[in-house]
Amino acid sequence: MDQKIIAKYTGLDCWIRENGCRRILLVCGRSVQNTKFFQWILDGIARTGIEVFLFEDFKSNPQYECTVRGVKLFRREGCDSLIAVGGGSAIDVAKCIKAFAEMEGDGEDGDFLQQEIIPNTIPFLVVPTTAGTGSEATRYAVIYFDGKKQSVTSESFIPKTILLNSDALKTLSMYQRKATMMDAFCHSIESFWSVNSTEESREYSREAIEKILEYMDGYLQNTEEGNAAMLRAAYTAGKAINITQTTAGHAMCYKITSLFGCAHGHAAALCNRVLYLWMIENVDKCIDPRGKEYLRHTLDEIGKAMGCKNAESGAKKFIDIFEVLKFDAPAATEMQYQELRTSVNPIRLKNHPVMLDEKIIDILYHRILGSCV
Repeated sequence: MDQKIIAKYTGLDCWIRENGCRRILLVCGRSVQNTKFFQWILDGIARTGIEVFLFEDFKSNPQYECTVRGVKLFRREGCDSLIAVGGGSAIDVAKCIKAFAEMEGDGEDGDFLQQEIIPNTIPFLVVPTTAGTGSEATRYAVIYFDGKKQSVTSESFIPKTILLNSDALKTLSMYQRKATMMDAFCHSIESFWSVNSTEESREYSREAIEKILEYMDGYLQNTEEGNAAMLRAAYTAGKAINITQTTAGHAMCYKITSLFGCAHGHAAALCNRVLYLWMIENVDKCIDPRGKEYLRHTLDEIGKAMGCKNAESGAKKFIDIFEVLKFDAPAATEMQYQELRTSVNPIRLKNHPVMLDEKIIDILYHRILGSCV
């Protein structure tokens, strides 16, 4: 689906008028509300003279119950449209509110998760405040119910309009800046080698990899040009994973985040800096129907997109970037390794081009955590 990208007040005004919005539910985390950028959004809405209702009752790794509270607010106030301002959590919460708002029932006891998602036409605008998740370009949302991750999917999650403004990134901490960038980088790479890759998705992946590396320094220095380019690169990486989904790097990183408290992009980078090299060494275990020669060529193409000669030098460059960013690798106990190797979602592994089983996953986790590559 084609998306319209806006960046200014006038674009926000136009979106509100064109969609006939009268009562907007604004989904935004508390941390973002203290920024000048958020006030910019509020001022833009205020200029139109319509009513806005703020929903902020959620945290990182949002729970199903908080989306239910958002649905109740949406219904109670007679809202007719949605704006999400924030990172992946805010966007995922808004996506679920959009999906659940027109479902039957009140959502208690996981009721909304049991119903088929019927696409609706509720106007939906997404304003990313991090350059990482790419959620503004995907049909996926992640929430947690009874402690278990739930992937909710609908084509109607993809907003017709997104607002990309570099000012949104100005107040990011350096750790957030690094971690979200590496999330986008990992999306690009995983999509490239996914068994679901297409010619279109590979072009998105290649473009995102090249732009992330080209503008990394400016982005880390918080320049306007670097921030704007990284927003676009993360969006492009999101378009890639919308086609392919992610692979083992993401499947293996979720439990690292919950066990050790590191950011999602940090955990994804931890995994992929090991997986890339391991895949090069184990091309003979290829399960992509296109064959091991195709996979070997793909791994080389990823390296070339990174400005390197081949896959091996690309994998080394990934490790070098990880070290330059000064990410740490948590040390795990044997009990934690056992928990990690049994936590991986086998559905995500079906997208990975090289065979993985529990024994291999255990070996990989021992390389990923607290040890040298």
